[in-house]
Amino acid sequence: MFKPLREIRVLDLTNVLAGPFCCHQLAHMGADVIKIEVPGSGDLARQLGADPELNEKLMGVSFLAQNPGKRSLTLNLKSEAGREVLHRLVREADVLVENFRPGVMDRLGVGYEVLRQTNPKLVYCAISGFGQDGPLHDLPAYDQIIQGMSGVMSVTGSPENAPYRVGYPVSDTVGGMTAAFAIASALADRSRAEGCFIDISMLEATLATMGWAVSNYLVAGREPKPMGNDNVTASPSGTFRTGDGLINIAANKQEQFEAVCRVIGRDDLINDPRFAVRLARLQNREELKTMIEGALAKCSTEQWWKLLNDAGVPCGPVYAVPQVLEHPQIRDRGMIATFNDVSGVNTPVSVLRTGIKINRQAPTVSAPPPALGEHTDQILAELGYSVSDIQRLHEERAV
Repeated sequence: MFKPLREIRVLDLTNVLAGPFCCHQLAHMGADVIKIEVPGSGDLARQLGADPELNEKLMGVSFLAQNPGKRSLTLNLKSEAGREVLHRLVREADVLVENFRPGVMDRLGVGYEVLRQTNPKLVYCAISGFGQDGPLHDLPAYDQIIQGMSGVMSVTGSPENAPYRVGYPVSDTVGGMTAAFAIASALADRSRAEGCFIDISMLEATLATMGWAVSNYLVAGREPKPMGNDNVTASPSGTFRTGDGLINIAANKQEQFEAVCRVIGRDDLINDPRFAVRLARLQNREELKTMIEGALAKCSTEQWWKLLNDAGVPCGPVYAVPQVLEHPQIRDRGMIATFNDVSGVNTPVSVLRTGIKINRQAPTVSAPPPALGEHTDQILAELGYSVSDIQRLHEERAV
């Protein structure tokens, strides 16, 4: 298995989603990720998820999803001995990732300027809601706050019900992915003689993914609006009702529109002046949709999917999560990993991998999500602490 980060050690001081998701990607690329958690409670995600029993055991589903392949070390950074352990870790680490509010690490005495004295080549990545400077930098931020402030919610939903939150933590996820990309880029600099400080703003990372919508405003002066399931640039392009459900059709080209008309038995629409050219179809979108849905009602989504694809029209069914997880396209490509022996969990745990394939193989991690502090003594021993030293650290509640 190709593991491009196999010689990289990452210190993961993050919580909940953006930071853990970032380090989740790095672990799958082969990095040795040491998750540093608060003694007794750990990552808040350990208490989050749909299974109350797992939350009680500090192995919540939210934690399980983002932490396979990591080792867990508990560390009290408010104690002098705990900070000394961190310095020892930093000496041998390549990357440190944290998603505290700006200034927290400095107040603990282990900010970037301090840690770079311990390891000048350290790649230090700080993920926060708004970045390390600017008028909002010290405000707390969660995914929904960022979705609202970035403009994402303003273009999600239909004109009747927007603004709407995207149905999963898209800003947290984008922030974590952006951080992973920035870290990998820093590590790829072969001439790098010293480390760097990476400042990831979830607000800016989310805004960056809205390039097309934002550029329509910046360049053309057109403010993006919520359009439900319709495509702003083309028609018929969006979600349509069939005889038994929904199908997404993306007829973005003239020849695709004409193919749709032929497949559904409405050749007459091709030369209808209301729909003959792109601009006319955009202006008469609702009329066209009504006519297409009238024809689509005669057959099932599955039937239309095949017929339209065979005619060269991009389309696909609208699935619920259970349906897509069971689909052979996902199962056969190894997107789901299952761990049969997870500490504190009595049943097998299935989680998503990264969606990446290298040399035709999906990157994997061999270890399941760790119990809180599961590897504390092991890691301390690797750092050179003796058995008595480790016992003392436990007694002092430094770990």
